[in-house]
Formats: sequence, C-alpha cells, structure tokens
Amino acid sequence: MTKPRSIAAIRKVLAAGSLVFGLSAIALIAVPNIFNDLLWLPSTQELEWAMRMIGVTLVALSGNMYSVSKHGTDKGVLFSGRLMLVSAAALGVVTLTIYTNGSWFAQAYALVGFGFSAAYAWALARK
Repeated sequence: MTKPRSIAAIRKVLAAGSLVFGLSAIALIAVPNIFNDLLWLPSTQELEWAMRMIGVTLVALSGNMYSVSKHGTDKGVLFSGRLMLVSAAALGVVTLTIYTNGSWFAQAYALVGFGFSAAYAWALARK
C-alpha cells in the first residue's frame, strides 16, 4: 500500500515536471531553430516543423501532468508517477543518443530527464 507521503511527493514532482515540460513546449513551438542550434542539429524546415509538433505534444503532456498533480486520484497519481519515472529516464537516454551529443545543452537536457526520473523514484519510495 502506498503511503500518503509518497502520493504527496509524487504530486509535487508531477507539478514541477509540468512546468519544465511546459517551458520546453513554449521554446519548441516559438523558436525551434534555437533549440536545434543548442542541440547542434542542422535547422531545416522539416526539423523545425517536427520540433513544433513535439512542442504541441508537450503542451498536452504538461497540462495532463499538472491536472493529475492537482486533481488526480491517488491511484492515478501513482500510475502517472511510475510512468513518468520510466519516461523521464528514457528522455535522458534518447537525448544522449543524438548523433551530435557533444552539445552542452544535450547533456544538460539529459541530466534533467535523469533528475526527474530519480525524483519520481524517491517519491515512489517514500513511506
């Protein structure tokens, strides 16, 4: 059985993650070329379009994360916490596999993913 402290901690991590993803979404939609430059990716019309699409998807994800953090049932919060633990770690791994992964921004972005994964693990383990 999950304890209330664990659920409360997951809610806080979800809320913080929604803010980070929300800011990423705004950047991806508004200035995808800058995001590409920071990742050392060539900025083409096709890649900028794809980055904007990712940004739109992140708007939905960040909104859902915020909604679950504020209004989700304990069972829903627990499910979201487990899902985001895996997803945040995967974000870190995938970011490090960018063929231009020498970028300081790619490394920092990967660390953010790993950091959130660790935060979800900590929150899920709380008694």
